[in-house]
Amino acid sequence: MHAQPPTAAIRTEPGADITLVRGGRAVALVVTLVLGVLSYQLNASMLTPALPHMATELGVDVGAISQVSSLFFLAGAIGGIVLSRWSDYIGRRRALFIVLGILAVGTLLCLFAPNLPLLLVGRALQGASSAAFQLAYIILSESLSAKVFGMTLGIITAVNGGVGGVDGYIGGLLVENFGYRSIFAVIFVVGILAIFCVIVTVPKDGPVVTTGKMDWWGAAALSIALICLTYFVSQGGSVGWLDPLALAYLAGAIVAFVVFWFVEKRRRSPLIAVHHLKSRQVWPVIATTVLTLSSVFAVINFTVVVLSQTPEIGFGLDAPTAAALFLVPPALIGVAAAPLSGWLAGKLGWILLLRVGLVVSLAAVALIALFPQNMGVVITAIAILGITYNGLVLTTVNGLGVLLSPEDAPAALPGLNGAAFGIGAGLGIGIVAPFVTQITTAGFATALWISAGIVALALIASLLIAARPGQRM
Repeated sequence: MHAQPPTAAIRTEPGADITLVRGGRAVALVVTLVLGVLSYQLNASMLTPALPHMATELGVDVGAISQVSSLFFLAGAIGGIVLSRWSDYIGRRRALFIVLGILAVGTLLCLFAPNLPLLLVGRALQGASSAAFQLAYIILSESLSAKVFGMTLGIITAVNGGVGGVDGYIGGLLVENFGYRSIFAVIFVVGILAIFCVIVTVPKDGPVVTTGKMDWWGAAALSIALICLTYFVSQGGSVGWLDPLALAYLAGAIVAFVVFWFVEKRRRSPLIAVHHLKSRQVWPVIATTVLTLSSVFAVINFTVVVLSQTPEIGFGLDAPTAAALFLVPPALIGVAAAPLSGWLAGKLGWILLLRVGLVVSLAAVALIALFPQNMGVVITAIAILGITYNGLVLTTVNGLGVLLSPEDAPAALPGLNGAAFGIGAGLGIGIVAPFVTQITTAGFATALWISAGIVALALIASLLIAARPGQRM
């Protein structure tokens, strides 16, 4: 038996037993948090059109410059877990300052980096600031009433996909007219504005919710596990799952997870206690997130994109047209659907709405798999996924990450759930890529049915999610 760490009282529902932020202050707080997460998200969405220009200016090939994105998301998975959990010990406001400060330093490095190695250091720092999302969710939960928490969480979730495709378009204009460094200059300004707004609007930290010391050993073991798992997915998806190097990464991930498990069992103040990891409030949420991203993300952002640009057996569209028809609509629909989904979840139940979203998402993916060569059907199904996946599912799974997190570690599950987003997205593309790249009717059909099967697994995982005793979900 290991002594459980003493904890301060913490709410089981948003807004309970604390002084709530209301009216104009609540609006200002939400705007501030949107700026904070946007300053991170723009580093992903605005930079994509600039990658070829970065490779040319820095004198490296496109393969090398791809690390600019992969390292960013890997650092995001680690930073989201570690920095958000640290906020349980040092306070949300202070943690958000640190996160946005790290982002500002990383952005300046990227802005003035004379070579790729220094640029990658900056990108790693930028990526670590993904904790801005988890901190935003928790601050909303702790500052606003349950009545408005869902809708405002939906607003933050909507930013997770960018600004409806407009940010990518603006990034393209900036790089064409002023060079890729202008993108970092714009992002730096947004970040500084976010820091100023945090000073003005974010409530001061009260008593910490977790006593003791931050579990840096557990954080290190989990970080190594995530690094190995990420490279296993990348290596396996590109050269084969049985490639020796891919298997070595898999072995490293397993060993690191085992070490993490034993470290957590022995720590008085663990990153997340083992008994919580085994509970139906934690592991089914993480499993649902990984499986959902593995399926629907791969359909929208990979399989359908390749299919739409493939002549003869596909639609034969050029890249801008394909993006306008299949990428922009679900993103725009999601911007509107996410806040509405959060509002509905507060009234109808978060778990119920998640399951409804997964059922309809499964139907939409199956529809694409049945009629992959019918452009009208595919466009309609993708629009439906904008509502169900970008709206219902992503909003509710983020909300459950906050509401079901252990009372003695309220930032633990949001951090783990955030890492699950990146792992799921990479895993899904890695699984279907060998079939999609065959560029055959059978290959596309197989990839789509695999994705449909993974959605079904996500639905099964969601059926295992349970609220804590006495908690209305």
